[in-house]
Amino acid sequence: MKLYTINTGYFKLDGGAMFGVVPKSIWNKINPADENNLCSWALRCLLIEDGNRLILVDNGNGDKQDAKFFSHYHLHGDDTLEKSLAKYGFSKDDITDVFLTHLHFDHCGGSIKREGDKLVPNFKNATYWSNEWHWITGTQPNEREKASFLKENILPIQESGKLKFIDHPGHNENTKGKWTAHPPGFIYSTSFTENIIVKFVDGHTNGMMLPQINYNGRTVVFMADLLPSAGHIPIPYVMAYDMQPLISMQEKKSFLKEALEKDYILFFEHDPNYECCTLQQTEKGIRPKDFFRLDEI
Repeated sequence: MKLYTINTGYFKLDGGAMFGVVPKSIWNKINPADENNLCSWALRCLLIEDGNRLILVDNGNGDKQDAKFFSHYHLHGDDTLEKSLAKYGFSKDDITDVFLTHLHFDHCGGSIKREGDKLVPNFKNATYWSNEWHWITGTQPNEREKASFLKENILPIQESGKLKFIDHPGHNENTKGKWTAHPPGFIYSTSFTENIIVKFVDGHTNGMMLPQINYNGRTVVFMADLLPSAGHIPIPYVMAYDMQPLISMQEKKSFLKEALEKDYILFFEHDPNYECCTLQQTEKGIRPKDFFRLDEI
């Protein structure tokens, strides 16, 4: 197995929205804002070469929205999905699996491209993976979250026939279509491949999936939006975008305890400076220990 960092560029989001109730006087030291209160964030994906499978975890914003849409997010940087894949000798057609942690536009926007007046899969040879619970959330969004779920990113995946669902242990034929309750902060897990376990978390959005990868004798966890950056490791540092912030905090406590005990490596999707870190216990709680690049593992 080999892991590759796939950088697709940077975008900007409101600093207050990214840090929730944490005052600007504190978070601005972590990721300084510009004159419009916007902070720069990475759009960092992960490529997993596992036997005959080439699995892409998330794929950034894509480029099919109009200029008005992208003007809100100030895309910048020289990285693209195609350039990052080519760096390692791959192309989009080599991807066998697209693993979507969730369907917010900055995570799945690259899934679909425009060809003339049609919307078609950007990875023509790939199977796209989500889960039923999250798919329902993304295709029937609530008023607060619907701006993040863009139908042009989502519906063409299913229409192409390339969509498959990963079974969620909390949803089965006995639940009669309803989601089973679980203790606050409890994180369901299931197997995806021999070397990849999927963790399900619900605080940011229902059924977000975190791939946990056995790699070179270490455990690497792709953090998606449970911990979008190293600056979000302190428990109260929860995004205003999270649908259930108290659940996010409980999930963070549970995960960070496990990650510290088992010496996991955390891979950050949105941190503008750091790809990976390990953890340590401090007087203030669990905090980053060492920062490094994925290719240094």
